[in-house]
Amino acid sequence: MDRSLRVAVIGDRDLAFPPHVATDDALRHAAAHLGIGVDVRWLATKPLESDLAEVKAADVLWCAPGSPYRSLRGALAALRHGREHSVPTLGTCGGCQHMVIEYARHVLGYEDAQHAEYDPYASTLFVSELACSLAGKTMPVTLVPGTRVAALYGRTEVEEEYYCNFGLDPSRQETLHDGGFSVTGVDGDGEARVLEIPGHPYYVATLFVPQTRSRPEAPHPLVVGLLRAAL
Repeated sequence: MDRSLRVAVIGDRDLAFPPHVATDDALRHAAAHLGIGVDVRWLATKPLESDLAEVKAADVLWCAPGSPYRSLRGALAALRHGREHSVPTLGTCGGCQHMVIEYARHVLGYEDAQHAEYDPYASTLFVSELACSLAGKTMPVTLVPGTRVAALYGRTEVEEEYYCNFGLDPSRQETLHDGGFSVTGVDGDGEARVLEIPGHPYYVATLFVPQTRSRPEAPHPLVVGLLRAAL
């Protein structure tokens, strides 16, 4: 094994939270599949407000579930680095939601773009509470043909598990999509479940938690794709 990737996982780690344990496992499954080593380092969000050294040293970024984070600002700083410096980046569940806020603020110019979990009464909510909680549910997702995620799955209809109560506000979906953060997977109501930036080596956000469905003999295609993009 002559190749190893350093993965920085952005999030305040909690070993009692199943998706966090599953994140580590999914990275190991994908690395074994690719025949490489993987050095996984969890980065608490608060220190990222002032120090991105570990983020800059990473080959791969993964913004983990588990919001609200201790520092919204720290998480956004790390995501901005990944987006602007072409670092392969995956955001799942809460990570997806923070990728939406980062993009809205720093690309689309909505400086006050906010997440309802931090401020439910903000005037510019890009992430709002879902009409009904998806926590613990496995639901179908339809992928747009010809997109990175459809190519990675090798099909356009998939089923994935959720842990979330918040998502991209439907009223902002078109703004985000037309602004370059493309909606490439939707639920049965047409609401965003996957987003990606075309042209970036790998910048993918999923409202679901693909890591929970990864297995040693069947690593998740989105995680394999993440590591392969870094290679």
